[in-house]
Amino acid sequence: MTRQVDTDRLRRAALALLWIAMAATITAVVATRCHHTPGSHYVQPTASARDSLLWHKVTATQRVDYEAFTSYFDRSRHQPACVTYELTTAELTGDASRTDAFATDSTVPGCPLPDAYRGSGLHRGHLAPAADMHWSDAAMRQSFLMTNICPQHRSLNEGGWGRLEEKCREWVRRDHALLIACGPVPDSGLDTLPGSGVTVPRRFYKVVLAHCARPMRALAFVYPNAPANGPLSRYVTTIDQVEQLTGIDFFALLPIEVQQQFEANSNLPLWLH
Repeated sequence: MTRQVDTDRLRRAALALLWIAMAATITAVVATRCHHTPGSHYVQPTASARDSLLWHKVTATQRVDYEAFTSYFDRSRHQPACVTYELTTAELTGDASRTDAFATDSTVPGCPLPDAYRGSGLHRGHLAPAADMHWSDAAMRQSFLMTNICPQHRSLNEGGWGRLEEKCREWVRRDHALLIACGPVPDSGLDTLPGSGVTVPRRFYKVVLAHCARPMRALAFVYPNAPANGPLSRYVTTIDQVEQLTGIDFFALLPIEVQQQFEANSNLPLWLH
């Protein structure tokens, strides 16, 4: 019995050391692939570091990678469960014109036709905003694919949600880049659009990570799919809370202790100064 106990202790100790080594490696990789800009408060990550931070665990979805964003598409609800993208200062300008040409992605099972929303009174709401895509004609065109669209109340799309998108652009100008994940909260008992099966969300979430800022910081929001014209503080929450609502593990490749540093607390004042 003593030998078995000792063996179990050694196994647990070895696993703990392995995890510590893995965590240190990931943290070091992110650090070494970020280049500090002299005289600034941010570092500039490489594509590999950015992609590792953007990796989320989103179950029962099809991952579809586009030029400017990734859609985790839920074919049972006929809409994305999550859309992730990086926005940088260089992408805040450009000549690409808004197309308004909504289209289905025929390569994605369950992707609805744009006409699925007709007569519903709901907007075809972007998750990765078209206003963030002027830097590329392809990115602008792809942002109108239905793999990036959810039914949104007009007052949300044109009101509080739109103002949050503009706020993110302000933060990008200050912090060089943001990683953003957003989508519908998968509540039970939701209505669907007649004839298409597209689920109508009651709530939407947005998770924002300033991965170039030092220290790195993050925050999250949950908005009702309804008029939402209050201040940001009314809708701010923690990433931990969004993970509980959605079942998504955000920033899943980061060591757990690093995630815990910014996922458990709402720190809106750090963003507003």
